[in-house]
Amino acid sequence: RHGLVAAKSPHSQTETLNRLEAQVKQRNLAIIARVDHAAGAQRVGQTLRPTEVMIFGNPQAGTPLMQCAQGAGIELPMKALVWTD
Repeated sequence: RHGLVAAKSPHSQTETLNRLEAQVKQRNLAIIARVDHAAGAQRVGQTLRPTEVMIFGNPQAGTPLMQCAQGAGIELPMKALVWTD
């Protein structure tokens, strides 16, 4: 299946992302960044429900994919968006 996959979590936004981060690290993937969109909105005087993106990956796995099909680079590194609905 390609594209966006959405799933509900029984945990809070923060707990969900922390649990995902633990799983990512357990699989020897690197956390490249966590982007807090709600904090960014607050800095410009706006409000946004808790919304955060985690960017993660592994060049050892991703590089061969891009060597075969360089366009795969648009999908790498991997990302997860977690928000409060």
